[in-house]
Amino acid sequence: MDPDFPAIHPENADKLIEKTLDIFDAESIVFDRHLQTIVEIMVPYKMTLTQKPFEEHEKWLINRKEEVAERILFAICTDWFSRALDESVPDTDRWWIAIFVLNGLCQKPRGQSVYQGYHLLESIALASRPGAWHSTKEGGPHEMSWDPNAQVPRMGILVHEAGVESALWLMNKLEKSGESRRHLLIEWIALLLERQELVGPLKIGEKMLSVVDDEYVEVPIKLAICLPRLIEADIEIGLKLLEKLSNREEINVQRSLADVLTRLFRRIEWQALPYLEKMLLSDDNTVLAAASSTVGDIRFLDEELFADKLSELSKHPNSTVKRNLVGHLRNYITLYPEDERGIFSTLWIDGDEVLATRLRELLLRMDEVNTECFGLITSKIYEKDVSSLVPLWDVLEIRRADRVEIWKKYLEGNGELPKPIYSDTF
Repeated sequence: MDPDFPAIHPENADKLIEKTLDIFDAESIVFDRHLQTIVEIMVPYKMTLTQKPFEEHEKWLINRKEEVAERILFAICTDWFSRALDESVPDTDRWWIAIFVLNGLCQKPRGQSVYQGYHLLESIALASRPGAWHSTKEGGPHEMSWDPNAQVPRMGILVHEAGVESALWLMNKLEKSGESRRHLLIEWIALLLERQELVGPLKIGEKMLSVVDDEYVEVPIKLAICLPRLIEADIEIGLKLLEKLSNREEINVQRSLADVLTRLFRRIEWQALPYLEKMLLSDDNTVLAAASSTVGDIRFLDEELFADKLSELSKHPNSTVKRNLVGHLRNYITLYPEDERGIFSTLWIDGDEVLATRLRELLLRMDEVNTECFGLITSKIYEKDVSSLVPLWDVLEIRRADRVEIWKKYLEGNGELPKPIYSDTF
């Protein structure tokens, strides 16, 4: 604000609406300029090649008049913010009408309201004109003026106290509105989490906690997707949000939380384990599939616990869970080549066709590069159910018929361990 010309706060909404319409009417040239730009963006190029391009343009635009109007209004609102936030000559009148109109334009969680609305929200928080970005490009050896020894000062992102207050006002308006605008607020929050410097001043964590119990299920679903980024910025609030989301009973929320479980293990490690255990008790097939695919992350915490969990899940009644364990068996066999827990043989004798196909491909690869491990596993299967090896021998006979007889003699105790075909590690 200019100290010589203090801002005059609007007295009521009616006068502000009247001023907004007056400025809009007075700047008809600005409207025409934005209309022309938007026509060039929206209308397909092939329409300019027709015999009557203007008539075709008109039909195209009339069918999409709401989108055209929205784009024009956002463009005009951006112009008003540019003048209002001009440091040399701030226009306080346009500041009031700009933020007033922006609040009205942001109605749906898609399109211009998400991306252009967020762009303007960030400009408000930084008290910087839209497009006057707060970062500078990194120099490089491709530039003639580049100096490898130069130290360029980096100011980083500097928030503005009054700008943050205005941004919070706008976010509070969305939070207290209908479902669509509350969903839009979460879309903005997801983008704001990429600007770590704004997370604290804009109280992003508190905002997420305040809407986590929202009845509109799309809100907690989006919160679950954003959770890992929040934990990076504020682990204390992130863990509170995780606890609240885990207590939501909606299946879609649980699915979203299961999808980010791997990212949670990388950030909170042991603290994510109870949530994995809880998800493995779910009745939903999708949640079980996502959770069982995450079991491999346990090996970074405790290899013994990882193996014990695989052994436990190898007897799980859900076939999807057992199928997903195959992807972790390579790491398991590398750690425990003798398979003392009998995980491989338990899964092999299960009888599920898809599971058997995946295991067979793994065994065929072992036959090529690690015959010792192949021999140990097939020996356990041979002892439990020799007939279950028939499908393996059938496929192996097609690939390398001589290997089948060698392996059968070895398992019967009448031959030596075959040598690997390739020297690659398993």
